Amino acid sequence: MLKTLIPALAAAFAVAAPAFAEDAKIPAGVFTNAQSPDQYLAKDTLIGAKVHGADGKIIGDIEDLIINDYNLVTGVVMGTGGFLGVAEKKVGVNVQALKFVEKDGKTEISLPEATPEVLAATEAYKRTQPKKSLLERAKEKAQELTDKSTATAKSAADDAKPTLDSAVEKTKDAYEKAKEAAKPMLDTATEKTKEAYEKAKDAAGSAVESAKKAIDDATAPAPAPAPEAPKP
Repeated sequence: MLKTLIPALAAAFAVAAPAFAEDAKIPAGVFTNAQSPDQYLAKDTLIGAKVHGADGKIIGDIEDLIINDYNLVTGVVMGTGGFLGVAEKKVGVNVQALKFVEKDGKTEISLPEATPEVLAATEAYKRTQPKKSLLERAKEKAQELTDKSTATAKSAADDAKPTLDSAVEKTKDAYEKAKEAAKPMLDTATEKTKEAYEKAKDAAGSAVESAKKAIDDATAPAPAPAPEAPKP
């Protein structure tokens, strides 16, 4: 799940990033957007790089950087000996002692003074701060994903707002047009309803009058019999 989520969030953030740039005022002297010819990236050149001895054989690999209070790299932590990280000893090396040579288009790092005897006698590098636990790293990664996804969602919502507003306006226009189109039919239906009501009213009135007349006729007293003529 995490392997599929991270690329998806990265892609979404890459799409949303231009929107942030348009709205935000970028402070001067804070960011850099290009690598200069006299600069190199630690992951490209140092971290993970193999270190060679005077005879050209690999004696270790650089696992971390040592940085001082001025944020300058003063040394590296090199893992040496062991097999696949097992029984490996980590030693600190001053960065000035490393030799950088371009070979076949790649940067090769060497430490000529590091003979097997010297490495065996060198004390392991001592940390003054404990290494982050797996739980701490997991919490940081979870917080990072939460913050990035929240920012991406907000940007996506902001980007979608004009489209949503436009859809609302179009819906309003469609409603008004439908209302106008239905008005003549509604007026006609209203008139026909009125006519039907008046006809029904007239018919009901006639029926009432007829019923009243029938009642009056039925309840009228019978006419008195005519007097008989006198006999001669």
